[in-house]
Amino acid sequence: MNVADSDKLAAGLAKLGWQETAKPEDADLAVVNTCVVRQKAEDRAASYLGRLRRMKEERNGENGLQIAVMGCMVGPRTDDLRARFPYVDVWARPQSFDLILRHLVPDSDLGGEFWPDTFPKPKGPTAFVPIIHGCNKFCTYCIVPYRRGRERSRTIDDIAREVASHCANGVREVTLLGQTVEAYGKDLDDKPDLADLFAAIHDTPGLRRIRFLTSYPRDMTERIIRAVADLPKVCEHFNIPVQAADNDILARMRRGYTIEEYLEWVHRIRDIVPAAAISTDVIVGFCGETEAQFQRTLDLLQELRFDKVHVAAYSPRPGTIAWRHLEDDVPQEEKMRRLHAIEAVQERIATEINDALLGTTQEVLIEGVSRSRTKKQVGADREPPVLSGRTRTNKLVHWPRPPGQTDARLGEMIHVRITRTSPWALRGLPAGRHSVQADAAVPA
Repeated sequence: MNVADSDKLAAGLAKLGWQETAKPEDADLAVVNTCVVRQKAEDRAASYLGRLRRMKEERNGENGLQIAVMGCMVGPRTDDLRARFPYVDVWARPQSFDLILRHLVPDSDLGGEFWPDTFPKPKGPTAFVPIIHGCNKFCTYCIVPYRRGRERSRTIDDIAREVASHCANGVREVTLLGQTVEAYGKDLDDKPDLADLFAAIHDTPGLRRIRFLTSYPRDMTERIIRAVADLPKVCEHFNIPVQAADNDILARMRRGYTIEEYLEWVHRIRDIVPAAAISTDVIVGFCGETEAQFQRTLDLLQELRFDKVHVAAYSPRPGTIAWRHLEDDVPQEEKMRRLHAIEAVQERIATEINDALLGTTQEVLIEGVSRSRTKKQVGADREPPVLSGRTRTNKLVHWPRPPGQTDARLGEMIHVRITRTSPWALRGLPAGRHSVQADAAVPA
């Protein structure tokens, strides 16, 4: 979401005549877009602001550096932030782009169609498209609703225009974004849902794939699942955070569902979309979590066998319900032990899932190319560049660029035969004809 916000602001700045620089030393303006989901992210932002302060002090004068901070670090009140970082010129909450632009160009016309028709310039064949901002869930550990505000859906027409703009500029895959993406449309007058949005953008010229994240169990509907099954361009990949497998912990987190309800939705997805890959998020060491409760989460992962698990050790965020009312009573070393236990289990499961793909042929969208690596042997030829992309089920695939091919053909769809697997990625070779659809390519 922050990547999409940064790209949107950059597009607005470009409309007003500003140009991006490769490094902050060359900039007149540095915008720090912040995340505070975990303390480490906020600490990193504060450290970077310290670096910018030194740069600003060194350049004090007509060619001074202006500093803007946006994103989740900025709440409705900025008095504390202004006192802590007095050298920052402007503060802006997520999507409050106007505050930054009006500070830079006070007389600029930002009304009318400025923002609705301001779309980021794609930097490759994939793009993030926010469809709903904010969150109404108020999980006890999460600061996001306080910083990003309540759920606010964009209209289907607005989203469709952005998708069309991206695809006209070489994008072949879009990821529809929301803190809880299936909540899309509930606040709009005509109450469209995610399935309606899939259908509305499905036939956009040039569009090959549609992804979406992040899901929330109570917002999931069978209609949305069937849309994934029925619409060819919607990828069979769901990211549905479970966070914990114990009902007492889920209640303490205020997740709004039981583990039995979560299981029901996972099984329904697998019944309707048998080939679907499912990822999840887990928090270990939440307030009061016992060893038995943690074991239930470990057992659930072994039962459901997710394709990927994003695991984090709980850290209290100032301002959240848990920070105000619950005791962070699981020792840090125990949190890390539990985290590593989940990582070990998931590595084994992912190994087994990916091993089953050995020898299969997968459709992959070419997304990137790495630099050639020099072989260790003295005088040996340089290894060919390695291309990378993802399958429909979000598996990362690497393969060598075919001999004689002079560009990466980013955005092209190809078939790759899988020759090696690991828990984290697949490797293979182009199968048969290199190109699946040559006219959908964007030269590297």
